[in-house]
This record gives sequence, C-alpha cells and structure tokens, in this order.
Amino acid sequence: MDLFQGNIHSKLPQTGTSIFAVMTGLAKEHNAVNLSQGFPDFPISEELIDRVSYYMKAGFNQYAPMPGVAELRNAISQMFRKNHDAYYNPDTEITVTAGGTQALYAAIAAFIKKDDEVIIFEPAYDSYAPAVQLNGGIVKYAQLEFPDFRINWDELPRMFTHRTKMVIINTPHNPTGSVLHEGDLKRLERMLEGRDIVVLSDEVYEHLIFEDIQHQSVCRFPNLARRSLLVGSFGKTFHATGWKTGFVLAPENLMREFRKAHQFVVFASNTPVQYAISDYITNPANYQYLGKFYQKKRDLFVGKVKTSRFKVLPCYGTYFQLLGYDAISGENEMDFAVQLVKEHGIAAVPVSPFYHDKSDHKVLRFCFAKQQETIEKAGEILCRI
Repeated sequence: MDLFQGNIHSKLPQTGTSIFAVMTGLAKEHNAVNLSQGFPDFPISEELIDRVSYYMKAGFNQYAPMPGVAELRNAISQMFRKNHDAYYNPDTEITVTAGGTQALYAAIAAFIKKDDEVIIFEPAYDSYAPAVQLNGGIVKYAQLEFPDFRINWDELPRMFTHRTKMVIINTPHNPTGSVLHEGDLKRLERMLEGRDIVVLSDEVYEHLIFEDIQHQSVCRFPNLARRSLLVGSFGKTFHATGWKTGFVLAPENLMREFRKAHQFVVFASNTPVQYAISDYITNPANYQYLGKFYQKKRDLFVGKVKTSRFKVLPCYGTYFQLLGYDAISGENEMDFAVQLVKEHGIAAVPVSPFYHDKSDHKVLRFCFAKQQETIEKAGEILCRI
C-alpha cells in the first residue's frame, strides 16, 4: 500500500516522546528499579474497588452526564466547603474530567487563541507548553529560583504584556516538591488586579503535602478564585492513576467556557468510578491521612540515601524527591539518568526536560510512592554509587 507522501507541518516540531515513557521503557528493558514515572506500586483501597464493582454490577456503565454525575459534583462541593470554606455550585461550577491532564488541556483550549501569551513556571509539568502551542498561544517562561524553586515575584510583572491571557501555577509542584505559601498567593492576587488574566491552578497533589503545611488553594483567596480554574485529580489522591478521573472548579462564567471545550475533548469520564468516588470522599478520613502517609515514605527514602553522595533537595509535597549528583558526576542529566539504569539498575527522571531550554542543574527526580522494599532496594543502589 502506498504511504501518503504529502508535506506534514508538525504543530509540535520539537516535541518527542514524553520523558516518563522514555525512562519507564528503559527501566523495563534493563529490569531496573523504576522510580521514574509517578505511579504507586502498592494496592489501592479495597473499599473503593468494591464500590466501583458495585456500580458496574448495578448497571452504571453508560455515558455519564457531560459535567459529571451529580452525586460526585455534590460530594466535591461539600469537600471544598469543608476543607477550604469555599463554595462551588455543583451544577454550574464543577466539572468532572478524564484526569488532570485532560482538564488542563481543555482549560487552555477554552481560553487561549492565536498569539495569546501564557506564563508558566519552569521546571514545569510537560503538558502545559504543548497544550498552549497546539492552540496557537505563545509560552512565556519564568524560571523558579534554584535550589528552593520559589517564584521570583519581583521579576514576574515584567513578563506581563497586553497579550498575557493566562498564568499557570502548580502547588504542590511537580517535579520539584515545592509548595506555594499564603504570601505567594496574596502577591499573585494583588499583581493581577485590574488585569484581564485567567489563572489555571494545577492542584492535583493537594492532599500530598508534608510538615503539617496547609495547602494554599486559589479557592481560599476570593479575588483570585473569581479568575481561576482549579484542577484536581482523584487518581493522584487515591493511588489509582489509571482510572483517569479528575475535576475542575471555576466560577460559572469561566466554567461555561471550559465545558464548551471539555465536551469535544472527552465529553464525559468513567461512570462507575465517578459514583464510587462520590461515596468514598464523603468520609474525609479516606484522604486526610495522605500527608503523613507520604511524608513517612519521603522520610524513609531520604533516610536510605543519607549516606550516599547524592544531595537531598527540599521536598514539601507530591511524591517526588529531587537528588543532586554534582558531587558524583559532571555528566548532563539525561546521560547520567541513562547511566543509572544501564549500569546500576535504577531509573529516575532528569529534571532538564521540564525546562524549554533544557536547563541542567545536575538533579534527578525520584518517585517514592513505592512499597517499603522498593524504597529500601533503591536506597541500597544509590548508596553504592
């Protein structure tokens, strides 16, 4: 059969396979301990699985309503009122999505048109910039300050132009584990006064936050909330990343536009999973333990590498720990990460692919959402390097 020979003009000419897929594939090829891709290797709640099974057997297997099943939207509304004293109308201000990445894409597609500028903070989750570019937007990159990965608030206003239409923030932050504090959100709130700019707030790791730090959601700041779309993920929260179930909260005028894009990206997400989660989150104990649960795993991982030559960077949230290796090697991050897999049998993710210019600080990201024996084995390997 003849192949189409026409000229193809890629909309993402610089984009290849995701670094997560690359490193996970390499880990499988070399049978390495895989701390690269961010997924847990331990079981999820039997109660939650039973609820999914219940709804499947009860016949809840057809399309859900486009905004999500009413029971889950109501439960999300109650959860945010309880946790943040913020009210979102379940009918007009909450939409259930097929995971966080789909929510992010639909939000960007709904609001960004040709030549609109979007500010993102690097290192950044790798779906932000491509989604902007696919919709004709222009990405403006602000670098978080190494090694604490804080926002330079004095520099940010200089990036605003009449074309700036969106700022994307992420807390707790992937890939660094940093978090935004109350003062950060207040500064952003003041900075955006009088500007026609939407905030897209990626908060998928909300419940994975340590040291008894209070998660500072955009919904806690009224003048910020009125211009913000908040993205959450039940896959991250309940160790079920393969279920691809997330949500977006936004004021009605923003949500109306979001749903216009959402309905043509995915229409609706998994029906029995939505019903099961709606039951499960009515009990706050099912998610309130997560901060301490993951802090123990972080502390275990950090403890296991404390005698190694790696440098532990601060981590206050997510399930990722950054380790610096400049005392070990001068190789670039990608080469060193590949070397770890091939020569030492452990996979991590280089942080440089999270920068548009591949900034290289000699740092790798390790996922500690693993069983104790996995973490201990990883620690033993790293201490031998």
